[in-house]
Amino acid sequence: MNRYIALYGRQSLYKEDSISVETQIEYCKYETHGESYKIYIDKGYSGKDTNRPAFEEMLADLEKGLISRVVVYKLDRISRSILDFSNMMEVFQTYGVEFISTTEKFDTSTPIGRAMLNICIVFAQLERETIQKRIADAYYARSKKGFYMGGRVPYGFGLEKVKIDGINTSKYVPIPAEIEHIELLFSKYAESSTSLGDIIRFFRDNSIGNVRGVPWSTARLSEIMRNPVYVKADADVYNFYKSQGTNIINPIEDFTGNNACYLYKSASSETSKFNKLADKDLVLAPHEGVIPSKVWLKCRRKCLNNKQSTKPLKAKNSWLVGKVKCGKCDYALTVVKANTKWGRYFVCSNRLNIKTCEGVGKTIYADILEHYMLTAIKRKLKEFNELTADYELLTDPRLNEEKIRLSKLEDEIAQLLNKVGSANETLMKYINERIEVLDAERAELKKELYRLSNTANDNNFTVIRNPADKWKVLSFADRQAVVNALISIIYITGNQIDITWKI
Repeated sequence: MNRYIALYGRQSLYKEDSISVETQIEYCKYETHGESYKIYIDKGYSGKDTNRPAFEEMLADLEKGLISRVVVYKLDRISRSILDFSNMMEVFQTYGVEFISTTEKFDTSTPIGRAMLNICIVFAQLERETIQKRIADAYYARSKKGFYMGGRVPYGFGLEKVKIDGINTSKYVPIPAEIEHIELLFSKYAESSTSLGDIIRFFRDNSIGNVRGVPWSTARLSEIMRNPVYVKADADVYNFYKSQGTNIINPIEDFTGNNACYLYKSASSETSKFNKLADKDLVLAPHEGVIPSKVWLKCRRKCLNNKQSTKPLKAKNSWLVGKVKCGKCDYALTVVKANTKWGRYFVCSNRLNIKTCEGVGKTIYADILEHYMLTAIKRKLKEFNELTADYELLTDPRLNEEKIRLSKLEDEIAQLLNKVGSANETLMKYINERIEVLDAERAELKKELYRLSNTANDNNFTVIRNPADKWKVLSFADRQAVVNALISIIYITGNQIDITWKI
């Protein structure tokens, strides 16, 4: 059987300073010396692996015994992976096929030639890994400057070409028809009793369709709620992400309530999803936000607590259901009815269903726990003599400025406290004096924040005085709403009850 020479060329993408596949093949033709040959070309394929159509065709012809020699312009046109190249050389040897690189002049018929070939492929892989690292570094450097980094454009926005620091990029611009849907979505979900399913039904009943032709779904709406590209980012947004462990690129004083944010995956992040915030980078975006921070945060916290929520039917057993968890296994406590004078009690759902937890250690009667939590809630509410019913609509710019000052004060206090362990007598004296000054300033600042938060036009805001006294007249749903607004989670272990407050 007459065999021919295989000329192989590959180019991942077109660059002005890269050699074209046509030029590669011309170099390879010099090695044919008048013998018959066949050309195999892969355009637009990386050398990171061998999953390329023309390359696979060449291997198939090689295994049929049709090829006597493989000629490439440079060995990295074949592969930049040591493992792939080693496996390929074994195939070449099995079928008696020679390998020639026109620029490196390797002779694979000798041991020294094969050794040199393997050494060169090591450097080829090193080059590839260096390129990957350089690309990754450039990505994170650009993302930290607020550049648009590609991907699907969020609903409500289009793209506009801009220059930032002399570099061409893009920024989001609002699309009025879509932004109307976004504003409606956030305003509806900010209502404590409204679920994502309720919003989908509302959209359907009122013939509000997705402008882009994609059907509404709870997953899609949830994704929108979690995305900070819509928020007018202020100090409250900064503190929210700070509490979640997010790496915030911009200082708090830049969070003026105008620009929105980008949430990028960090170098150590495993996913770009918005549900894991501790391994993300938050950076201010060049476009303006469209949703007030109070409304956005109300919706965002609601999404954050969705896993702690429960179905309405189960919640009828107690207004605490969905907030109470077992301190030993982190499973929810559910209400069980019993034929006793107490009637209802909480039990670990893990203990009840899977039986892999020993439980909280004692019987938690629902009436007793509700009474305990009501006392705790009243105690917490008494810290506020007055509440404004529409507090989330307050937009006094001084509020944000004072919150920024408060955050800086608390950061300074925390830094001083961290130095206590290694401080000598002189430094301790300074730390105590400084913390005393800062603590007094913090107390005054909190009073000013309280005053600003409750200064509103009587025509626009309803003032609720002594909110703790209103509990008895609240409906079951309203009590649930209060618990959801005040409490993140309640852990119970034996006689210990740990409450994580939101305020």
